[in-house]
Order: sequence, then C-alpha cells, then structure tokens
Amino acid sequence: MHFLIHRLASMFLVLFVIITATFLLMHAIPGGPFTTEKNLPEAIQKNMEERYHLNDPLWKQYADYLAHVASGDLGPSFKYENRSVNDLIRESFPVSAELGVIAIFWAICLGIPAGIIAAVYHNRWPDYIAMFLTTIGISVPGFILAALLIFVFALQLGWLPAALWEGPSSTVLPALALTGLPTAFIARLTRSGMLEVLNQDYIRTVRAKGLSQYTILTRHALKNALIPVVTYLGPLIAGILTGSFVIETIFAIPGLGRHFVTSIYNRDYTVILGITIFYSALLVTLNLLVDIVYALLDPRIKLNEGKDD
Repeated sequence: MHFLIHRLASMFLVLFVIITATFLLMHAIPGGPFTTEKNLPEAIQKNMEERYHLNDPLWKQYADYLAHVASGDLGPSFKYENRSVNDLIRESFPVSAELGVIAIFWAICLGIPAGIIAAVYHNRWPDYIAMFLTTIGISVPGFILAALLIFVFALQLGWLPAALWEGPSSTVLPALALTGLPTAFIARLTRSGMLEVLNQDYIRTVRAKGLSQYTILTRHALKNALIPVVTYLGPLIAGILTGSFVIETIFAIPGLGRHFVTSIYNRDYTVILGITIFYSALLVTLNLLVDIVYALLDPRIKLNEGKDD
C-alpha cells in the first residue's frame, strides 16, 4: 500500500510538472492560434480571443486550465469547429491503439525469439545474423523504412495500399514501419539478458541435473532475462499506442499522432496540451505497471511497505 501511495503521488507530481511546463512553453511562443488566419480583421480576432479567454492574464488562464483538467475536460479545439480535445482523443486514439497493438505484437514475437537464438548460439552465425539485422533496425529511421516499404510493396509490387486507413491491409505497412526499431531493441535486450542469466550458478546447477535446453531456457532462464525487456516495454507501449507522429503523417492515418502534428502547425494550444497530458498519463501508468511486473518476474524484487521502489 505504501508503495502504491508513493508511486501515485509521484505520478501526479510528474503530470503537474508536465502540464505546467507545456502550458508555459506554448504561451511563450510568439503569436497565437488565430494570428495565422489570413485577412482576419483585428476586431474579429479580439472577439475570438475573448471567447476562448485568451486575453485573460496568464495566471488566470493557467488556473482555469488546471481546474478543467482536474474535472477531465481538456478544453475546446481552436481549429476544429465545435470539437473538443476529448472528442479528438476519443475518436483518434482507437486508431493509434489498433496500429500500436499490431506493431507491439510483431515486435515481441520477432524480437524475443531472435534474442534467445542469438544468445544460445553466441558468437556463431545465428548470433551474427541477428545482430546484423538489429543494427539495421536501430540505424534506419522509421520514416526511411516507411518510404522504402511504400516504394516496394505499394508502388512497385502493388500488393498493399500506400496510405489511408481503409481495412486490414492498410495496417500492414505502417505497422512494419513502427516495428523495426522496437524489434531490434527487444532482440538486443533479450540477448544480453539471456547471456547474463545463462552464466549464473543456478543455471549451471539445473544443467548438471540433466534438464533439456528447452526446459532450461523456458522455465529457468527466460523469466529473469526478460526484466530489461519489461523495462523497455513501458515507454515503448505508451509511445506506440498514442501513435507515431511521423508514421501516421506519412501514411495519412487519422490517429492521435497526426492530430498532434497538425495542432503544432495550427498553434492549437489545447490540442497540444491535451495530447501531451494524455500521453504522459499513459506513460506514467505503464511505468507503474512495469514496477509491479518486476515483482512477478523476479521474486527478489519486493514491493515491501515502508521501502522505496
């Protein structure tokens, strides 16, 4: 209980700092959400600013925004008429989440077996091939991989659509573009964790008992070797589920990431703030779940009362 109270208090403090910093940075940028409109009379611009209380003192805008966020209201969008930030998140997050779940599934299914094989065949050709592929996965940026996938599978072969969100086939290329980097990291983390665990004394003991390699890997080594992977999965899941800003823009996917990029161009303060808060809340929540999973994977890690995490 003490652990949960401590972590929840830390989560709210982190969110408060993020909200404050983002709010101040947004208002420190010259101009406002209506300054880019062409041929907008000054009187109309002032009326619009008054309607959204943008002419109030900064401290009052900040206090009002905190009050609305505390009640779950992320405010109206300045650019989408009669739409709130809550509406945009409610409509776009399922799209990003669907794409993210597919990408995470592929990354785990490909990365963990690749890391295990590389560790088992350490300093042999399977290890060299796996590390070569992971180096490519880490080195090639997602937007380059996305462009390459579009060129090969959409433009040259015509197997898959190049963009838009119009069915299961539309998820393949963006999911692959999102999967490259996390797959490479998961494979490397699994390999390093497995190599460390396989050299432990208790693994030598179970080997001496005559257990099969499969049993040693799955029942004794893998659980402890996956702790670094679990650490990485917390921020990875948060980032992918909320949408890759660049990938969603390239493939014209109506997800959360695309709205975030558009809101920056439009200086849509409330959308920027709302998506940042949503992402941050998801990230700190997943980090809390990661700490809990630690204790399930490794009995040596305890969430004892009265002890710091």
